[in-house]
Amino acid sequence: MTTIPTLQLNDGRSIPQLGFGVFKVDPAETERIVTEAFEAGYRHIDTAAIYGNEEGVGRAIAASGIPRDELFITTKIWNDRRGAAEARAAMGESLEKLGLDHVDLYLIHWPTPANGSPVETWETLAELRSEGLTTSIGVSNFDERYLPEILETGIVPAVNQIELHPQFQQRAATELAAQHSIAIEAWGPLGQGKVDYSSGVIGEIAERLGVSWAQVTLAWHLAAGRIVFPKSNRRERMDENLAAAQVELTADDIAAIDALDQGAAGRVSADPAEVS
Repeated sequence: MTTIPTLQLNDGRSIPQLGFGVFKVDPAETERIVTEAFEAGYRHIDTAAIYGNEEGVGRAIAASGIPRDELFITTKIWNDRRGAAEARAAMGESLEKLGLDHVDLYLIHWPTPANGSPVETWETLAELRSEGLTTSIGVSNFDERYLPEILETGIVPAVNQIELHPQFQQRAATELAAQHSIAIEAWGPLGQGKVDYSSGVIGEIAERLGVSWAQVTLAWHLAAGRIVFPKSNRRERMDENLAAAQVELTADDIAAIDALDQGAAGRVSADPAEVS
């Protein structure tokens, strides 16, 4: 079984650097797919209230027999649950669906500026952490435009989960996070199937190393100290993604992939400013 590297967060907690995401996983198939991910060796699962599949994740956890302290479970509060009362209710609903008494990481899913300030919600997440309902707290999609308001509270997120892949590297957001020792979690780490990374620089590196382009891309993320959780419904792809932890890139390989950044033009999903 592949050894998965871990990172230490700024709150002193450890997180598996390579996990398994369930974004767009059919709720009816989630238990089976997460069970296969556990069998492959994954111990870090990333879900969210809006995905509609927390219950399936919970059933897979319950059936796995894996000790709770060996798992790292993340979920997220959706955009319509702003404020203290809503945040507490949302956390309770997620824990009930997951069948857990706490999660390891709880995130605000989007900044949604049209819905008002997220500060009260963020401060409530800190209270939930103090109460033991989540071990760590963080944000998702809070780039350099939205993270400063969170930092002004004096409560520093453990992670910021943002869209990040070779053509969209979010350098301003990652630099701000680094200044506060906030770990970056890259969602859509392979470009969500909307970018052809199988040819060109990444394809050439993959051919030289005898691995897949996806493994090269994931290895690039891991080498940069980012946390990734690729999604797949196929066991062979789960195994392939997990094996990326063993792929070693040269400094020249990393520099060549770094050079693929297109800035904002490389974004393939929603701009946080437009999500409500």
